[in-house]
Amino acid sequence: MARMKQWQQTGHPARLWHPISNDRIQCELCPRACKINLGRTGTCKLRRNEHGSLVTLNYGKSVPMTQESIETEAVYHYAPGERILSLGNIGCMLRCDFCQNWSTSQARYVQDSNVAYYSPEDVVNYALKHNIRVLSWTYNDPIVWHEFVMDTAKLAREHGLKNLYKSAFYISEKGIDELLGVMDIFSISLKSMQDSFYRKHTGGRLQPVLDGIKQVYDARKSTNSPHLEVSNLCVTGRNDSLEEAKKVTDWMLKYLDADIPLHYVRFHPDYQYRHVERTSIPFLEQARQQALNEGMRYVYVGNVFDTDSANSYCPECHTLLVKRSGLIAQSHLDNGQCPHCHFQPSIILPWAVSNTDKLSERIPDHFICITHAFRGPVQACHIEQKNDSPIYYQFITRQGEPVGPISTNSCHRFMLSKSSPKAEGIRLYHHQNEPCQLFEVYDRAHFPVTEAEKTHLGSENVPITLIPLKGR
Repeated sequence: MARMKQWQQTGHPARLWHPISNDRIQCELCPRACKINLGRTGTCKLRRNEHGSLVTLNYGKSVPMTQESIETEAVYHYAPGERILSLGNIGCMLRCDFCQNWSTSQARYVQDSNVAYYSPEDVVNYALKHNIRVLSWTYNDPIVWHEFVMDTAKLAREHGLKNLYKSAFYISEKGIDELLGVMDIFSISLKSMQDSFYRKHTGGRLQPVLDGIKQVYDARKSTNSPHLEVSNLCVTGRNDSLEEAKKVTDWMLKYLDADIPLHYVRFHPDYQYRHVERTSIPFLEQARQQALNEGMRYVYVGNVFDTDSANSYCPECHTLLVKRSGLIAQSHLDNGQCPHCHFQPSIILPWAVSNTDKLSERIPDHFICITHAFRGPVQACHIEQKNDSPIYYQFITRQGEPVGPISTNSCHRFMLSKSSPKAEGIRLYHHQNEPCQLFEVYDRAHFPVTEAEKTHLGSENVPITLIPLKGR
């Protein structure tokens, strides 16, 4: 029997389960409804039967908290440009063979060195300290982190913070009911409109996902109405056709409505599906136009840096409402309305002013400068440091000329995304006693755990992997 890792050795009482017989229990968190024998775990490998009770093995255990922008989560119609605190757990309810975070989403690969430990109070206090107003439950998928999400999200709301749930949504009706009590924003990833896709490539089923999206949509009729956006990851060679894209649009128009934002998202090869190219950009643009022609009013192309299809336009007069360059957003709304025809789009502005990194006129003396050049399709990076010291940064051209102002951020880990095609690199300035690390981000849903120096040994299009391809 394999030796347990440190993160597997302690459990926390779980929610949503019931006893069966002979110390067996049944989990009620996801549609699998695993029946778990004494001492064993469910399919997710993170929920264990201990002495006839269900415990979760990843309460407060996660990848490092990371400050990003709300656009990272395929949320374009809620507080554009807002800074968020992204929280990604370890483990997942699905087993996607194309997963972009497999080293932390698949329990058997999670290494103790990649696990951080937090309490709900740690998370909320950190957000308040850094003036971050949105907690984002994201990355590996927050479903299997349900207990920690519920406890922390409730505490966050008590302190005036908002909660965002980014998920593939393979979750039970009971689980969604609990989430609806604490979540303000749902960004749901619909992998495909084919049940065979789900069964073969994710280990799940399609119908529970569709039912879950509909459950959130129906909750919008209540007084505690959550914001909802839907994304469709277009996986090369599997669901990247106009016929498949149309199935998503048809379903949304039938069961939701034309004002729900839809994102067609570009895929990068990863995990056990690495022999293909990234999704064709012309296809994504065609899928977007097809959806608009069908009657959808807000359709976006995601994970493509230099495209007008990431912008928000007035559906009535086509005036530019929000300009997006990469993951940077600039609003042109006038009191929430179109500045030309005064139409009220479905873009929520909960605060008068959005949160962004602070600008700086000068860099302190004795700070060390390091330079990093963006490689090929890589347009963003994570910066990590041990403490919360100020780090100054400025984007530059390949020749070293500045692009944009000098800005500063003091979070332990934060994302930087280029906002101009001219930005081909970045300069970082940090205190000589406070070194920092840089991690390349391949797509907005990708949480890198390998430093940039090591990824330079691999491809610009495919992150390096430490496991064999499927079937080899």
